[in-house]
Amino acid sequence: MRTTKLYPLAAALLLLAGCQRAHAAGNNAEVPSNPAPFATPPVLPGTPDVATLVARVKPAVVNITTTHEVKTARPDLDFPFGFDFFGNGSSGSPFGRRGMPLPRGGNGDGEQTLKEKALGSGFLIDGQGHVVTNAHVVEGADTVRVKLADEREFDAKVKGRDERLDIAVLELQGAKDLPPASLGSSEDLRVGEYVVAIGNPFGLGDTVTMGIVSAKSRTIGAGPYDDFIQTDASINPGNSGGPLFNLKGQVVGINTAINPQGRGIGFAIPVDALKDVLPQLLTSGHVARGHLGALIQPVDPPLAKALGLEHPMGALVGEVEKGSPADKAGLRSGDVILGVDNVDVAHGTDLPRMIARRGPGAKVSLKVLRDGRQSTVDVTLDHLNEERRNGEATSGGGDEESVQPSQGLGIAMSDAPGGGARVERVEPGSPADGELRPGDVIVEANHGSVDSAEELSKRAQSLHAGQAVLLKVKRNGHTIWVGLQKH
Repeated sequence: MRTTKLYPLAAALLLLAGCQRAHAAGNNAEVPSNPAPFATPPVLPGTPDVATLVARVKPAVVNITTTHEVKTARPDLDFPFGFDFFGNGSSGSPFGRRGMPLPRGGNGDGEQTLKEKALGSGFLIDGQGHVVTNAHVVEGADTVRVKLADEREFDAKVKGRDERLDIAVLELQGAKDLPPASLGSSEDLRVGEYVVAIGNPFGLGDTVTMGIVSAKSRTIGAGPYDDFIQTDASINPGNSGGPLFNLKGQVVGINTAINPQGRGIGFAIPVDALKDVLPQLLTSGHVARGHLGALIQPVDPPLAKALGLEHPMGALVGEVEKGSPADKAGLRSGDVILGVDNVDVAHGTDLPRMIARRGPGAKVSLKVLRDGRQSTVDVTLDHLNEERRNGEATSGGGDEESVQPSQGLGIAMSDAPGGGARVERVEPGSPADGELRPGDVIVEANHGSVDSAEELSKRAQSLHAGQAVLLKVKRNGHTIWVGLQKH
């Protein structure tokens, strides 16, 4: 039996404390001979009752296991039983992927077929067995199996997928009368608000973590509709597709990504984005989005100054696709889209999401800034082709014999074939550092065409220190706009 050693001073203090308690109790009441053990303490005023919340919402959270068949090199020794191995698994797997050779899986040419399993999370959205998870959790899966909180398991099929938002809807086979989760509002979610994540990290099902909303509207380079909730609630591989709850027990996000270089930095898709596409995923299995046909970029502080804006806002049009809705409506390169249907475009990355929420054929009203004047442009959207790809071209070389300085902008340039000034070098620490690159071709300055490097050099020389210039630039076959402030 394990014993605890009491040092003399500690023992004396314990005896003294016991004597004082007994003496005090003896003065007021009898000491109970068999005191009751501590009961579950009540929730203190002002603190969240997380235990009650979890008990209420956990039945709607599910664990997802997918199976993938892959071919791999046959080992020298072929054992007749299954085995586990560690490897470079998906984000949904607990310790990498798990593989098991199929009986007689070899094809005689040194290959064998393995079944790999990956894990993820999800949540029920109705009583008929529809489950929401991440699209990457079920990507390429041969079979999908879903386990409920009450240990029941169902085969599932993928009913709909939206790769752009990384959302998938599953349908459980033979399920009914299931407890769905309640969908809340990510728009109403506040930074600093408590949130709870429940999922299947590293295969440890029904794991609960808690934190706060660290930030909203995060852009992490995941796609054209980046708009993530950042949280410090612990999210790990296997949490993908699981719900992020507020303290009302409502789903406010779908746990999707982590920052592998940091701790306490997880990202969730806002539930409002799910609600935008859920009806289409349930009815047709895919999402039809509106298409404007304009290549845009955010407005940074130098661009804002060059465009005459009080502060950075809106989406700057770089190119307009020929024959697109934007082209038919008369949008031009250099226009700044400040609003959509009376809603401000606070940042350039907001515009793709605002347009995508409108379906093909929708009519939208754009507030546009052009040459310092605002106007309204009405556009009828067409269908966004998911297969569209931005073509790229290689910039042609300039005439090295006519390199010109930029007179305070921090670039050396030469004449570009066909007109314009080709950037040859960018001076470190200059206004152009980080904005322009060698190979860029400057074709306009302050809406005036640039025919040669010498012409742009003279224009730059005429600028006063601190004055901004708006440059129209061709880069890899596309048009971008750059604002520089002269030193």
